Amino acid sequence: MDCLEGPVSYLSWSLMIGSVLYLWRQTQTHSEYGRYITTGVRSCSARVGWFLQEVPSFLLPLLMILLLPPKEALEPRIISGRTLLLSTFMLHYFQRSFIYAFRTRGRPVPFYIIAQAFVFCSVNGALQGHALLHCFHIQNTWLSNVRLAAGYFLFFVGMGINIYHDNILRNLRKPNEIVYKIPWGGLFEYVSGANFFGEIVEWCGYAIAVWNFPGFAFTFFTLCSIGPRAYHHHRDYLRRFDDYPRSRKALIPFIL
Repeated sequence: MDCLEGPVSYLSWSLMIGSVLYLWRQTQTHSEYGRYITTGVRSCSARVGWFLQEVPSFLLPLLMILLLPPKEALEPRIISGRTLLLSTFMLHYFQRSFIYAFRTRGRPVPFYIIAQAFVFCSVNGALQGHALLHCFHIQNTWLSNVRLAAGYFLFFVGMGINIYHDNILRNLRKPNEIVYKIPWGGLFEYVSGANFFGEIVEWCGYAIAVWNFPGFAFTFFTLCSIGPRAYHHHRDYLRRFDDYPRSRKALIPFIL
């Protein structure tokens, strides 16, 4: 039996179902984080919280690469292709864990949010790593090469958009300042969730590049989780600021 038809498939389907349930939950309420946190919730600093919750998605795939059987080294073209794809996934989480986390000026993160994210990143990191290193087969055809190139292109464009607009948000605050201001510049001229838009584009590129069920399931989860987050932020901006631009959309420029 192909490994994509066993536990990997079950985990991917669980991720898909969980995505729908999480999307439904966010139509009823929003998670307690950032501007939505309530008083009395036990929390830790944003820097520590972001690091702890994101780092498993970097460390677990890295460990899986280091533990590849020695015989795999006899297939350098295949292994290099697999690890290159997995490295795009790891690159995002390296940036989130070791750069974004220690530069953020966000509000404290509740411990239960950190715990939930830690579990998710651990499971998803292992899932993506196993699927790519042990279940993925490279097809060296012109169609697959075009698909890989398109996927890599979207991934790095989306990552650039995400990082650029995260920097805009961070620079709205001075050190130790916790205030909310209207973001301007870049895609923030068109949408309230420009950083979220970039991350969704990034993971769509990843799904196109890896072209497997676990990659698609993770991208679908990303859309279902941070898409509504952009909507909640957009609604909060409109309520918080009387002069907030009414022409801006929540997530997709000119559309949504």
